[in-house]
Amino acid sequence: MKLEIPASCRTEPMKVLLTGAAGFLGSHLAEALVGMGHDVTGVDSLITGARENLRSLENNPHFRLIEHDLAAGLPAEVAAGQYQRIWHLASPASPVGYVKHQVITLKVNAMATIALLELAQRCKARMFIASTSECYGDPLEHPQRETYWGHVNPVGMRSMYDEAKRFMEAATMAYHRERGVDTRIVRIFNTYGPRLAIDDGRVVVAFIKQSLKGEPLTVQGDGSQTRSLCYVEDEIRGFIMLMELQPYHLPVNIGNPDEVTVLQLAEEIRELVGSKSEIIRMPLPPDDPRQRCPDITLAKNLLQWTPVVNRREGLKRTIEYYRKKIQA
Repeated sequence: MKLEIPASCRTEPMKVLLTGAAGFLGSHLAEALVGMGHDVTGVDSLITGARENLRSLENNPHFRLIEHDLAAGLPAEVAAGQYQRIWHLASPASPVGYVKHQVITLKVNAMATIALLELAQRCKARMFIASTSECYGDPLEHPQRETYWGHVNPVGMRSMYDEAKRFMEAATMAYHRERGVDTRIVRIFNTYGPRLAIDDGRVVVAFIKQSLKGEPLTVQGDGSQTRSLCYVEDEIRGFIMLMELQPYHLPVNIGNPDEVTVLQLAEEIRELVGSKSEIIRMPLPPDDPRQRCPDITLAKNLLQWTPVVNRREGLKRTIEYYRKKIQA
C-alpha cells in the first residue's frame, strides 16, 4: 500500500516498535512506516495475525518480526530496547477473535499496555494507543463524539474487549497526566480492506466470501442496524497524522461517517461481486450495536483528515483481493 503521507508527517528515520504487526491494520501500518524510512520492530503472537500479511517486508532490512505473546509480558529484547515511537495495536479485534481469546484480550489491552507505557516513559518515546469505537458500546448518542461516555455492558459477551479498551484509555491518560508520557489515542471505527482474516466474522469480508462462493449472505437481525466503513488506506493515513501532527492526548475518532445499513451493504456487495446468492436472516448476537457512526469533526479540525476512498471503490478493491485469494 502506497500512502500519500502529508509532508508535515515526514520525520527523520526512527526506531519504531509496533505491536500487532502481523494483523490487518498492523501489517498495513508496518508497510507505511517502513516506506517512510523507519526501522520497525514488530511483535505479534500470530493468534489472529498472519505472517502472510507481512510478505512484502519479508526480506526488508528495516523490518523484523518477533513472535511473542504479550499477554506473558514484553520480550526481553523489547523491554531493553530503545525506541522513539511505540505503536500498540496488539489485540484480537473481532467478536470471533476476542470471544475465543478472552483472557488474552484482557491481558494484552491492560497488562501489556501498562508495560508499554512504562517502556515509553523510560525511552521518552511517543506512544500510540489503538482504542475502539466499542468504547461507545450500543450508543445512545448518534453520531458518536469523543465526549460521549458510552453505553457498555460491563459483563456482556463483548465486555472483555470493550472494558479492556476503556481501561487502556484510562491507563494511557494516567501515564500522560502523572508521568508526562507523550501519548496519542485513536478510536477506530469499522475498517475494511485487504488482509482482513477471511473467517473472523466481520461483516464486509463475510459478505464478500459468501458472495464469491455462491453461499447465502447471512444478515443478522432485520439488517436495519448501521455501520460506517472506512477503507484501510484512509485509516492508516489518519493514524500517522494523529501520531505526528499534533500534541493532542485525548481520544480522536478515525473512521468514515458514510453510514449504511447491514442489509444495504449485503445487497451492494452481492451486486459488485455479480453473485446470485440469496440473503437470509440470522439472530442478532448479544450486545450488537444498532448504530455505529463517528463524528469526525475533531479529526477534521485537528488533523485536516477526512477519508477519501468512497465505499464503492473500497469494496471493489477488497473484492478483487479476496477473489484472487479464494480462487488461488
